[in-house]
Amino acid sequence: MKKNPFTLHLDVDSFLPASDAEKEYMVQMRPSTTFFKDGVKRLLKNKVATVSFFIIVLITLTCVILPTFWPYKYDKQLGVSLGRPVDSSYNDLAPFEYGETELEKIANGEKVFPHIFGTDSLGRDYFIRIVYGTRISLAVGFFASLIVLVIGMTVGSIAGYCGGKVDIIIMRIVDIIYSLPDMLMVILLAAALKQSGLNTLIQGTVLEEIGSNILSLFIVFGLLYWVSMSRLIRGQILSLREQEYVLAARACGAKAGRIIKKHLMPNCIGVVIISTALQIPSAIFTESYLSFLGLGVNAPMPSLGSLASEALNGIYTYPHRLVIPALVISLIVLSLNLFGDGLRDAFDPKLNS
Repeated sequence: MKKNPFTLHLDVDSFLPASDAEKEYMVQMRPSTTFFKDGVKRLLKNKVATVSFFIIVLITLTCVILPTFWPYKYDKQLGVSLGRPVDSSYNDLAPFEYGETELEKIANGEKVFPHIFGTDSLGRDYFIRIVYGTRISLAVGFFASLIVLVIGMTVGSIAGYCGGKVDIIIMRIVDIIYSLPDMLMVILLAAALKQSGLNTLIQGTVLEEIGSNILSLFIVFGLLYWVSMSRLIRGQILSLREQEYVLAARACGAKAGRIIKKHLMPNCIGVVIISTALQIPSAIFTESYLSFLGLGVNAPMPSLGSLASEALNGIYTYPHRLVIPALVISLIVLSLNLFGDGLRDAFDPKLNS
């Protein structure tokens, strides 16, 4: 029977339970997820960023694990006994060449581990020096970025949340630091801190091996390179502090520190991760050119920049000594930049809206 459209009677068929097929058709459920999980899924779809991430992990694991069982040491001069050279044939070996003593051992049937990248002018295995140089460069990059992150987040969150005179004073300080020439200030501060007596303060500690130059480099990063991070965090806090959940937290009596820590910073975590990932290659590059200028790690501890600087003396005779550290620096910085770009594409909500 055809139903009268003007009747006031209820249609009983509309209240019948839906079948499973109707439920699947009408309701399309998706599994619950989080912002981080969504970002990771988008990141894994980016093949370039994923490959770059695995390259970074491989290089890092190699630098950490390989020196534990490598037969040569970064500061061990082959052919030297009791501080006196006894076999100069170990100096300036080409890749996969052997010294005279090693050739005699090979002739006698003994196994000798090859020098993959040869040796330097002092008879030290160049491959393990490259590994240690990469370890130093990565460590400086990560720790310097951590220093920048902590200082930038603290200053930027205070300026953005407090506003008013506090924000004006902090931003004027940031503008003054921005007006300084970065490279000149880095070189001058590193040179000044080198002569400030840091060596006497770290004698007998675990920091003595890397020397005062690296400590001065961390101080330079803490003084100069936090301004970009602080401005970025300040902008995010300014846009978030007017949200309803911040007003509700204030109404409940929450203090400023708790609001920043529990409510504002978690909502900035995507931008923080991206900025930190892009800051690491910048820190590595800064350490490399400072080491190239002689303001990096203390000898005999190698760095990729110091290895490239030492290779200039024999650039025409042994060009591989300059090419290898330059390629390693380029590979690390390129991989970190590509991975940072992938993080930005995956975690920036404005790019995925």
